[in-house]
Amino acid sequence: MIRFATPAKLKKAGVVGMNRRNVVLIAQNNPRRLYPRVDDKLETKRITRGADITVPAMIGVARTQYHVRQLGEFLKDHKEFVIKPSKGSGGKGILVITRRDGGDFVKPSGTRISLKQLQHHVSNTLSGLYSLGGKPDVAMIEELVEFSDVFDGFSYEGVPDIRVILFHGYPVMAMTRLSTRESDGKANLHQGAVGLGIDIGTGQPLKAVQHGQPVEKHPDTGRKLSELKVPYWETLLKIASRCYEVTGLGYLGADIVLDKSRGPLLLELNARPGLAIQIANGMGMQSRLSLIDSQLDLDRTAEERVVYSMKVFGKQGS
Repeated sequence: MIRFATPAKLKKAGVVGMNRRNVVLIAQNNPRRLYPRVDDKLETKRITRGADITVPAMIGVARTQYHVRQLGEFLKDHKEFVIKPSKGSGGKGILVITRRDGGDFVKPSGTRISLKQLQHHVSNTLSGLYSLGGKPDVAMIEELVEFSDVFDGFSYEGVPDIRVILFHGYPVMAMTRLSTRESDGKANLHQGAVGLGIDIGTGQPLKAVQHGQPVEKHPDTGRKLSELKVPYWETLLKIASRCYEVTGLGYLGADIVLDKSRGPLLLELNARPGLAIQIANGMGMQSRLSLIDSQLDLDRTAEERVVYSMKVFGKQGS
């Protein structure tokens, strides 16, 4: 793992920085006209379901203040769910409810919120408080994923996800983001979740970080992170790879969760995935991107791209 290195050393190690990400990976590979396909989570659901990519089930969508006033009646039979802004980013505005206690809703941290507080949160979502650019939004209400037993002890309360970085449909790097008490049950690194690098070839763990610092055990459960192995790995990578054809975006982040009964589900897509995944993997990704560049003349299917990446990038390959 590279820490406190000079820019020259980082470049030599193949670490992609923010400038290269923005100027090359995003600007040159992601046409802006295609951004709505991933920036709007409702649109993402529509186009991925049309491609038979499995996604978490929808409970409903709050679009107006009238819907906000009806939330109590609408949610009366739902004990656990997730509310998220359709056009939000960075985990902002996501409200996870894991149970009910009388008339209150309970978050993963154990914090109780009233119906009035929940309505206020949704009202803020509609006003654009959490959306990109502060534009008016809608609030999606999804069923809470019942995450796979394989994550028992590796995540605190919330649903862990697997982030796969894709370059022209080829899986480049992967990590699983494990929620903590600090992250309030959200798989968001900026809010305190743990990032655990995952080997592309095997689905086995590499390195783990929290707030950019290496960790060996989950901060809340004490479980050794090296013991995690992600199941359905090749299937999961194929789901991620197929999102290239669906979106047309060359540099893409696919966030996938593992449901206990339904298996891998696509949670959302990101046209501007961050770079912390390199820290969790303990290496830069430029050499992998360059290798994929040399493959772009080949017309491979999603399945063929996954086979290539697993073979070439597995076990900390290129």
